[in-house]
Amino acid sequence: MRQRAYSHVIEKLRRAGMRPTSQRLALAKILFENGHRHVTAEALYAEARNCIVHISLATVYNSLNQFTQSGLLREIIVDSQRCYFDTNTSDHHHFFCEKTNTLEDIAFDDVILSKLPDAPEGKSITRVDVIVRVS
Repeated sequence: MRQRAYSHVIEKLRRAGMRPTSQRLALAKILFENGHRHVTAEALYAEARNCIVHISLATVYNSLNQFTQSGLLREIIVDSQRCYFDTNTSDHHHFFCEKTNTLEDIAFDDVILSKLPDAPEGKSITRVDVIVRVS
């Protein structure tokens, strides 16, 4: 069973056009083996260290950015101090709990926007992210 999960993660990285280095593979296994989740770079770094993966925080940040650029993750910027990475890349929104600093998914169809402003000249809207803050 573990070997199959390992193979799945290697294939996931390759399909995204990424070389499955040992560090990327270790982080991808932590991120993708147990369903959808939201994680900060610091939390992933701590998880990796707990799994005895020798990696720097800078490498975690670089890998998360590479995973995001390749479409494996979605970056959720809550505010200037908090950034999360979401393994669920489908269209959806989020609740952000201010007491626990956690995100929870909101189904895309559960948020209805009646009007958006026109995009600035020469630009087009690519995605709308709604973050509903709760306490």
